[in-house]
Amino acid sequence: MSSKVETNGGGASLVSAKVPPLANPLAEKPDEIASNISYHAQYSPHFSPFKFQLEQAYYATAESVRDRLIQQWNETYLHFHKVDPKQTYYLSMEFLQGRALTNAIGNLNIQDAYADALRKFGLELEEITEQEKDAALGNGGLGRLASCFLDSMATLNLPAWGYGLRYRYGLFKQIIAKEGQEEVAEDWLEKFSPWEIVRHDVLYPIRFFGQVDVNPDGSRQWVGGEVIQALAYDVPIPGYQTKNTISLRLWEAKACADDFDLFLFNDGQLESASVLHSQAQQICSVLYPGDATEGGKLLRLKQQYFLCSASLQDIISRFKERRQGPWNWSEFPTKVAVQLNDTHPTLSIPELMRLLMDVEGLGWDEAWAVTSKTVAYTNHTVLPEALEKWSQPVMWKLLPRHMEIIEEIDRRFISLISNTRLDLEDELPNMRILDNNTQKPVVRMANLCVVSSHTVNGVAQLHSDILKSELFANYVSIWPTKFQNKTNGITPRRWINFCSPELSRIITKWLKTDKWVTNLDLLTGLREFADNEDLQAEWLSAKRANKQRLAQYVLQVTGESIDPDSLFDIQVKRIHEYKRQLLNILGVIYRYKKLKEMSPEERKSTTARTVMIGGKAFATYTNAKRIVKLVDDVGSVVNSDPEVNSYLKVVFVPNYNVSVAEVLIPGSELSQHISTAGMEASGTSNMKFALNGCLIIGTLDGANVEIREEIGEENFFLFGATADEVPRLRKERENGLFKPDPRFEEAKKFIRSGVFGSYDYNPLLDSLEGNSGYGRGDYFLVGYDFPSYMDAQEKVDEAYRDKKRWLKMSILSTAGSGKFSSDRTIAQYAKEIWNIEECRVP
Repeated sequence: MSSKVETNGGGASLVSAKVPPLANPLAEKPDEIASNISYHAQYSPHFSPFKFQLEQAYYATAESVRDRLIQQWNETYLHFHKVDPKQTYYLSMEFLQGRALTNAIGNLNIQDAYADALRKFGLELEEITEQEKDAALGNGGLGRLASCFLDSMATLNLPAWGYGLRYRYGLFKQIIAKEGQEEVAEDWLEKFSPWEIVRHDVLYPIRFFGQVDVNPDGSRQWVGGEVIQALAYDVPIPGYQTKNTISLRLWEAKACADDFDLFLFNDGQLESASVLHSQAQQICSVLYPGDATEGGKLLRLKQQYFLCSASLQDIISRFKERRQGPWNWSEFPTKVAVQLNDTHPTLSIPELMRLLMDVEGLGWDEAWAVTSKTVAYTNHTVLPEALEKWSQPVMWKLLPRHMEIIEEIDRRFISLISNTRLDLEDELPNMRILDNNTQKPVVRMANLCVVSSHTVNGVAQLHSDILKSELFANYVSIWPTKFQNKTNGITPRRWINFCSPELSRIITKWLKTDKWVTNLDLLTGLREFADNEDLQAEWLSAKRANKQRLAQYVLQVTGESIDPDSLFDIQVKRIHEYKRQLLNILGVIYRYKKLKEMSPEERKSTTARTVMIGGKAFATYTNAKRIVKLVDDVGSVVNSDPEVNSYLKVVFVPNYNVSVAEVLIPGSELSQHISTAGMEASGTSNMKFALNGCLIIGTLDGANVEIREEIGEENFFLFGATADEVPRLRKERENGLFKPDPRFEEAKKFIRSGVFGSYDYNPLLDSLEGNSGYGRGDYFLVGYDFPSYMDAQEKVDEAYRDKKRWLKMSILSTAGSGKFSSDRTIAQYAKEIWNIEECRVP
């Protein structure tokens, strides 16, 4: 009789007696792995005894894998400790990790052994991996990039750490209801995460508020206020087929027992007794809490400072424990590289200065030399509203010592300009760090980063060029060598090898090697077979399997049946006006109207399409939420229209996250990257789609420019204004010179006719009307780009009807994606910014 999960009368399950519970942390054979899983089910219990259903099996399996990771982790850090290399510390407010189980067993190359082991319990690996909830530690491209970077750092055997916050409720879980998007708290930590290890010995004090005391010797000390503790949770990040396993260290905020006022509690003042506990709990509750109120602003600033202070105290502590005091601080930048992922961790700059001066006793010049050689900054946006500016009064209240330090950095920068660059004096008001506008004095975080960092980088060639020629042009004239480009990349492990195994096997077969998984440039070898009928047939069948899996998923989460023979057209990303989901849905609406006007015979000659849109709209971003509602309303009408629904379907895919992306991207055939040119810094989902043989319709924006260069412009559906035309077109619009395309007017009129329901879409459509004014004048050029967008969509339909041509384009898309590996990006950061080298565990 084969071993399997047996069910007892109470509906719970017993681990089969055929699999003895034996601890074997480094198990490699299926029998040993099964015993180790059985051991965890019984001796690392988190549930009532005798329960071993899918959920329990997942936790026991994860703990079994974690055993192996812990062994490699310990070896990695012992090795780093011995060699004492320079290390990189990557600070980010977001890490969008996705599921860890598939990734860990894939990187460790033990998928087959684990699949066999689980069959001994009558279980399939797929049903176990489905039990894992995505870690809710990020939202968009910024967080996913950070996670791809960690995977590459580990795979390239680089000495590096990630630092982030352990958000209990994430951003939110998205539910699509009758009224549109609703937000509820993420529940990924409702039970626990088997991947994190709490480090009870790694605890740092974090102060807020208080005042600055001046000592008799002139040194300064920040005292008073409230102090909470930062506690470390470590998540292992295994490299691909290497022993190196690095850490993502997440900070949790907590208060101590001493902060609980027993007297007040017993006096019935229950809330007052634990004020600090509840305030500490708020810090890591939610990613990007609403900041419309003073309380919300303070909380966001607290989060940012909490991440910076805990991480820098930890970095300094590690630097000191490797050396005997007194410490030579000029050595610090030769051992430590700190990378700021966007402006959220900017407070690392004044915090490092504070720690060096007030705690370690350095003078200003020495502390500044150390800080400015240690910190580098990645800019991720040219959108003015996303370049953080913090209110000076709020900063003085929360971080008085840091404001003194920022004032001094600002004063010294002004003096540098006044003494060396008289030609820039007129520009100083915009270049300086403090904007002392009497109405609204702010600290400009991006300016602080640029002035203080040794290197500033953009994330795609176009974006870096815009930074140098526009946003930071004046700084470039002072420090021409400070600015670099590092085009983003994605990890090929998660984004093709594990999420599209059929396609990966075909690539390996035709390239006669699987080395492409860590050397993505080898994909160019597919070019010579792009016309080969055998490869095309295999490619088609792999894409077909992925489309069927996607159709099954859509049915499961939305109840909508979609046809795998139709063109799968997907746009998934944060909902934002500049990303122009509105352009997409207006195009769909026009398409629907035209289909309605056709005869049944005419419809038969059209290209059937399933349009899928997904992404979260920020809870307070009204127009973005209106776009979600419009997509959903259009879907309700189109999908229930018997005349049209075999030629067009529209689906809003709810709660987009990494695991959803791993089903959508392999199953897609066309993806839309249609932001207004010059506004998307890079984009990384465009790279994931292209790598999976999905064709792109897009503007010349972000990394689209480089993707088109790499895969060949004939394999890219281009439309729209270019970045350098946009300012002129906005000016012409203001001057009343814009003439809308009749198709554009027709689509808007169709919405206003009420065909998609009674919801009032006028405020959304008004953003496309008029020539100027707040929320009007079509700032994102939807109307201007609409005609060329519709023309490009016609070219898509035509290309899709020619199956051989489409398959060739798809193969060439994958073949040209080698440049977009995060391994390439990280190797460039390591060499050109961080100056760190491989430190491989023997």
